[in-house]
Amino acid sequence: MKTPYKNIYKVLGQNRFMVLSIVIAATTISVIALLLVLKLHNDALNKAFIVNTEGHVIPLKLVDQKENLEVEALAHLELFHNYFYAIDPSNYESNLEKALWLGNSSVDALYRQKKEDGVYNRLLQYSLVQKVLSIKSKIVLDSEPYSFETKTVFEINRGSSTDIYELTTTGKLLRVDRNFPKNTHGFLITDFFENMLRKLDKYEN
Repeated sequence: MKTPYKNIYKVLGQNRFMVLSIVIAATTISVIALLLVLKLHNDALNKAFIVNTEGHVIPLKLVDQKENLEVEALAHLELFHNYFYAIDPSNYESNLEKALWLGNSSVDALYRQKKEDGVYNRLLQYSLVQKVLSIKSKIVLDSEPYSFETKTVFEINRGSSTDIYELTTTGKLLRVDRNFPKNTHGFLITDFFENMLRKLDKYEN
């Protein structure tokens, strides 16, 4: 006996196949779309944009972020130590003012302590010239704030004699917004401390 329902299982099977096909296709499209969005996001992180004089937006590729971070951190430390320790009667006020923009209250506290101890008065009184000969820093970039150790070699010219010293300083670097021209690298020195000062008999660069 023929019945219009004899192929019901066949129809249900076809419907199930179509539903599964649609679900699989939708899932595949969603995954592909997600991967494309992630790729676009990563590409955007590795690009910067500038606007030229004609108003056009131009993409610029950035160098590897970690390498760039280390270069900028080392440059910040070199700039700070030059400002803070390469001083003479004609430039010490302007140099120290620039140095204070690169560190937090720990740098300011050290500056005030030196001032109270008469360091800068002696600089003026005896016309001392303190010249930085080399700055070598080591930075740990595993986690922020980044700890550092810097060895600064400088000479003090007293006119009749010149003495050479090596100063070891430590601290941490915290990333902050760039401030042109006062803090161009976007770092702030924290927990700054002068660990050890020793006189050198001779110095070879």
